[in-house]
Amino acid sequence: MGTFRIMRAYDDPDGGFRVLVDRLWPRGLSKERAQLDDWAKDAAPSPELRVAFNHMAERYEEFRDHYVQELESGSAAAGADRLLGLAAEHPDVVLLFAARNPERNHALVLLDYLNARQAAAG
Repeated sequence: MGTFRIMRAYDDPDGGFRVLVDRLWPRGLSKERAQLDDWAKDAAPSPELRVAFNHMAERYEEFRDHYVQELESGSAAAGADRLLGLAAEHPDVVLLFAARNPERNHALVLLDYLNARQAAAG
């Protein structure tokens, strides 16, 4: 089974199967520069959750809890399952995100969730 890692969509590609995990296309990023292999909009937080969080650090813990609920049984569950399937096919899956804050963003929550699911599956 492949591994997951995250990277800002604006950073220079460094290999791996590149999957954008944002619902919206990153501003100012051309499709050529992105070098995407897939776009998993369905694994991203719901529009309502994204707007409620609005990248505010003081709301991050609450955002994380709600997003994990979406990943487990809500709007993002099918997308998370699809990403796990991609990891079965590719040794290195790079989850690309556009958020400016590398320490508080949905891709970190998604990465933790996917790694936990892989560990639980054995």
